[in-house]
Amino acid sequence: MSSLAKSEEQRISSRTNSRGLAGLVSSALAGACIVFALQPYSILPLALIAFALLAVLVRGASGFYAFGLGYSFGLGQFLPGLFWITESFLVEADRFGWLALPAVFGLSALLSIFPALACALAVRMERAGLPLALSMATSWTATEWLRGHVLTGFPWNLAAYTLSDWPVAAQASSVVGSYGLGFLLVLCAALAGLAFVSADNGKRLGRLVTAGAIALSTAGFGAVRLLLADVPLERSVQVRVVQPNIAQSTKWDDAARNANILKLIALSARPGDFDILLWPETAWPGFLAEDAGARAMLGWLLPETGVLLTGSPEREETGAGTVYRNAVLAISPDGTILTRYAKHHLVPFGEYIPWRNLLPLQRLVQSLGDFTPGPGPRTLAFGPHPYAGIAICYEIIFPGHVVDDAIRPDWIFNATNDAWFGASIGPWQHLASARMRAVEEGLPLVRAANTGISAVVDAYGATLAMLDIDTSGVIDIRLPRPLPATIYARIGDWALLILTLTSWVISGYWARRQQANLKGASK
Repeated sequence: MSSLAKSEEQRISSRTNSRGLAGLVSSALAGACIVFALQPYSILPLALIAFALLAVLVRGASGFYAFGLGYSFGLGQFLPGLFWITESFLVEADRFGWLALPAVFGLSALLSIFPALACALAVRMERAGLPLALSMATSWTATEWLRGHVLTGFPWNLAAYTLSDWPVAAQASSVVGSYGLGFLLVLCAALAGLAFVSADNGKRLGRLVTAGAIALSTAGFGAVRLLLADVPLERSVQVRVVQPNIAQSTKWDDAARNANILKLIALSARPGDFDILLWPETAWPGFLAEDAGARAMLGWLLPETGVLLTGSPEREETGAGTVYRNAVLAISPDGTILTRYAKHHLVPFGEYIPWRNLLPLQRLVQSLGDFTPGPGPRTLAFGPHPYAGIAICYEIIFPGHVVDDAIRPDWIFNATNDAWFGASIGPWQHLASARMRAVEEGLPLVRAANTGISAVVDAYGATLAMLDIDTSGVIDIRLPRPLPATIYARIGDWALLILTLTSWVISGYWARRQQANLKGASK
């Protein structure tokens, strides 16, 4: 090879590497835009720009480079989007503070594999004949679904959650769920992005028209659904939500125990009528099921047919040893435990250590042992009140895994304790997940949080009342009415599969029609 040819080859190689680095940086910045499209910022155009830019960057890339672009996008999204997790390590900074940054970087590095796989898969699917925009939407949604299910799952900050503050668009999740709504969002954004870089005017127009049609159809469905809503959606049942705002550092402190209990009681005893009293996750600082005197005392707070739903740890002696559970108890006015629910989807490393025999690690939450999961979603019946589905803290982030399929509840009670995460964006992101569950299931949701954000959400995802972070107080409100079971509530993620296959069929039909038109024009 001549020196001139070698020089030219080196110049091309250098230019390619430069573009490669610029693409990776651009992809990371696009991922960071997702953080500002989520709560509490909710700047939706940034989500559209992010996915549009990612589709443009992936266009024509090799599988390896597409993997890198997706990985950079994931790091840009997850590192700032999950940085609030460091707050939990600082509650006991002397023991766990040194783990804060490694944990966030490690988790982000692991989660970034999913968008990386999405981009690499999209390139392969495009080469197999599927249009890139549809390939991106399909692969992104598939890997988000995997992220929500693999190794206990972590479906945090799904693409659809950028629409949680946009009720007209969010209503589509009642049909296709959050994964399906994310599919539509990525498809629209990818179509628009690829349209602007297309040299073919016909393709540009076709992509823009298709993106517009999908967006208008989604918004039109939501607008009609909201216009047909019965307002006000209220039952005769009055609920009182208590937010005590007890710092995590003092929550289990023996010296502060009595003061914490008195604070809960004082808030609960405020003037006003209620039928159901709601306390947060692990609100009672001890084993309430073992303390008949405490339950009798709490019963005094209740009206004659009232009930207290409160979080409390439980323990049970078995042949294999003591079993601990994170539970919600239903307490009657005479102190009887009417029914109970045990959390079934536990937080890895927070409530138990996975593969404990292999990982010599400590949990971040102090207790005498790992929690044991309950049997799964359950509907609780207590007294004359509407049936309740219970989701404790982390459980509310899992689409399709909150409601008991055998007995549909009338509402969802989400007892949580986000005190671990301070005044960060974490509790806002958590609330967004909870609101999407309400829309998906067509059920009102009541959220009692220790330090916030407590809220009452109707079956359309609208927040009717809310207590902000780091405030104490109560919410007195009538329980919103449920809607008939939504399509998503009936068939779950099968709706996502139907949506994806339908999109493929339509795409194939138009591709064949265009080919036929081209052949006819050439004759």
